[in-house]
Amino acid sequence: MMDDEECENPVKRRNRQQLSNAMEHMRFAVTYDPKLSSTSPTPPTPPPLDSLSLSEQDAYGVPASLQPLRHPPERSGDPSNQLKRTDPFQFGSRYLQEGDDIFAFNAWDHVETDAAYAEFAELQYAKQREAPVSDFDRKRFNQDPAKWWNKFYGSNSANFFKNRKWLQQEFPVLKEVTKKGAGRKVLLEVGAGAGNTAFPILRENENEELRVHACDFSKKAVEVMKKSEHYDEKIMQANVWDVAGTGESALPPGLEPGSVDVVLMIFIFSALAPNQWDQALKNIFSVLKPGGQVLFRDYGRGDLSQIRFKKERWMQENFYIRGDGTRVYFFDKDELGDIWKGKTFQPPTEEPEDRTVFEEKEPRESNGVVEDSISHTTTPAFDIEDIGIDRRMLVNRQRRLKMYRVWLQAVFRKPSQESQSTNS
Repeated sequence: MMDDEECENPVKRRNRQQLSNAMEHMRFAVTYDPKLSSTSPTPPTPPPLDSLSLSEQDAYGVPASLQPLRHPPERSGDPSNQLKRTDPFQFGSRYLQEGDDIFAFNAWDHVETDAAYAEFAELQYAKQREAPVSDFDRKRFNQDPAKWWNKFYGSNSANFFKNRKWLQQEFPVLKEVTKKGAGRKVLLEVGAGAGNTAFPILRENENEELRVHACDFSKKAVEVMKKSEHYDEKIMQANVWDVAGTGESALPPGLEPGSVDVVLMIFIFSALAPNQWDQALKNIFSVLKPGGQVLFRDYGRGDLSQIRFKKERWMQENFYIRGDGTRVYFFDKDELGDIWKGKTFQPPTEEPEDRTVFEEKEPRESNGVVEDSISHTTTPAFDIEDIGIDRRMLVNRQRRLKMYRVWLQAVFRKPSQESQSTNS
């Protein structure tokens, strides 16, 4: 699966270079120094790194010279380990095993961070908290987030992101709603951006009764979608909408409560401040049909992009401002589950020392929503169909760097009428 922020050439090459440059301060944590690691308490003195051939310099953890046995180079490319996946939430089949040459491929699946990298990450988080974003910047970035996304899409063309061709692999329900004869189906994409999710779906669509509502709170993004040659207003409707809107803006234009079969939220929930989560979930819950699904993918805690943040980017725990003014939150798997299951929480204020705190009390549930007995507000309670962590290690062969990426993927479901009546 391709990273959503990996770009087409030449932008792709430029961003890779920027990524490498930005990691120079991390070099000791993302490259291997044979003098600092060994498989035994009293390691033999390894030869100088410069004396090793390129294939022997192992940045994964143990240099080739210290391995009692090395798998032949082709082992990493064993066809039996590279079979095309057919099931969702498997996140790749290229498994890195001890003795493999990590530089044989550009990426490996299911790789946990090593101890040195994990320690470095904690040091980075501490430094980020010590130098948070200024009060002035915190206010201006939070007051009008759409402004910064408008600037983003004004500076980047519709081809900035790769098309998300993996969608139907990871979310089979998309195949069901787009197949011939599926009947009237309504799909809502939240945070549609330049249409990089909606347009691939339309190209695969054989269902004449499918209707796609692609919404983004950036006016510029909606303009980009409508100018695309792939935009077909007979099937697709693009609108400006803030998923955390209230009052008359709580529902997307042209949609009624309980009218949507599938909601797509791909790298959009992380752009919301924690104090917006509750309203966003209420709006999604309202627009979905009973039994409707939310297809979700976003950034996970410990992702390289989180660790790279330097001073004056940290707004509150796991919540940052990028250099272009857009916001991003990095989720923990258990935390994400609590949010969508309706476990009540106290949103943090804008003070740097505050944290999001989930209440441990038992909330009351009725008709698919959880009632907070303290504040008497309601938080939607979705069923969790699936939730998983996609971990990858990317490799820069030239700079001898290893880069850990972490994403969370999930399917949430609005309770059906039957389950709602059971819980009432």
